[in-house]
Amino acid sequence: MKAAETLRLPPSLWAATATAAVETPALAEDLRVDVAIVGAGYTGLVTALRLAEAGVSVCVLDAGEPGWGASGRNGGQVIPGLKYDPDQLLARFGPVRAESMLEAAGSAADEVFALIEQHRIACDATRKGWIQPAFSASSLQAIEQRAEQWRRRGVAVELLDRAAVGRRIGSQNYLGGWVDPRAGSLHPLNYARGLARVAQQQGVRIHGQTRVEALQREGGQWQLRTAQGHRVRAQRVVLATNGYTDDLWPRLRQTVIAANSFIIATRPLSAELRQSILPNGEVCSDARRLLLYFKQDAQGRLLLGGRGPFSEPTHSGDWRHLERSLLGLFPQLAGTPIEYRWSGRVALNQSFLPQLHEPQPGLSILLGYNGRGIALSTALGKHLAARVSGASSEFPFPVTPIRPIPLHGLQRLYLGAGIAWYRLLDALR
Repeated sequence: MKAAETLRLPPSLWAATATAAVETPALAEDLRVDVAIVGAGYTGLVTALRLAEAGVSVCVLDAGEPGWGASGRNGGQVIPGLKYDPDQLLARFGPVRAESMLEAAGSAADEVFALIEQHRIACDATRKGWIQPAFSASSLQAIEQRAEQWRRRGVAVELLDRAAVGRRIGSQNYLGGWVDPRAGSLHPLNYARGLARVAQQQGVRIHGQTRVEALQREGGQWQLRTAQGHRVRAQRVVLATNGYTDDLWPRLRQTVIAANSFIIATRPLSAELRQSILPNGEVCSDARRLLLYFKQDAQGRLLLGGRGPFSEPTHSGDWRHLERSLLGLFPQLAGTPIEYRWSGRVALNQSFLPQLHEPQPGLSILLGYNGRGIALSTALGKHLAARVSGASSEFPFPVTPIRPIPLHGLQRLYLGAGIAWYRLLDALR
């Protein structure tokens, strides 16, 4: 038996301020369950919890620990909806399919906060809304149309002119915006750890430091082999690896671009500065091509994130573009030290929609949240559990075949070129 690689949670604001992790020892024996889940992020944990509530025996296997990937490193913004506006989905998919997608995505934040309340997950959850400000005249027009489409669907949206968005955000860089009251904020690693705790209480076995190296179907069952040489047999398998998808299943890794999202966090701000930036507690992500997202955490630090180099960061200079953006948006922060810098992978795909694949009987693969993983993974994990358990054959999004992105091996090259091009277009507005 070979020694397995140990994956430690990388340094971040969330790792430094999180509650203690639940015990998730490496799998030390062969195991038989109804459903085996690979990946202990939000998708895997929510699916496992919902399955266990339905009386299904479940184990979750992760190469690191719950929240090791993007679920423990993201910006902590709980935003409903999709990259597409309602009218775009209706035109593309027709009323029946589009309505199921819009219902699931539009209520996704409700699922998150209901789950937190039900299980009393301590993760600094607040629900003060999401501001999306416009960086250009064209983005302002798109935002106004987006807000109107959600207003027609019963959402109490609010439109902001230039002066109002400046007061609500604390920056004079935007032309206007809209407020979606369904959104909110949380401590993402504490949310993941809370889900793991609740799932264990429901009987789910969670094994960290347990990389799955082989997956195959034998005699009507699935067999998973871990790096330590142990085997798990299951009737059904769920792959929930998103931005950290590897080559466990053929061609799956080539369906997503695992782009790095970089985040910085200041030291806790003074009371005066806290009142000058997002004083009402909303989260914010803007409408430029290479968007910036920001919020205050529970201790009054300002977090700001955005795209960065494709490769993993190696020194503090890799976050310098965000530090420049921070002062460009909020000059009142001049001289405020940066306390934390970290990154995590976002799974982008060609459709900009979550993808459910079922390439063989008993195998379900759910990934591709395109930057809205907290809300979407929570909502879709519930739907996936119902489908896997047999409680419902429905799923809000279509089941699609695995289609690799053309020339995926050149993703570093064309993603880097795309980022440079979009950054130029944003500069020109």
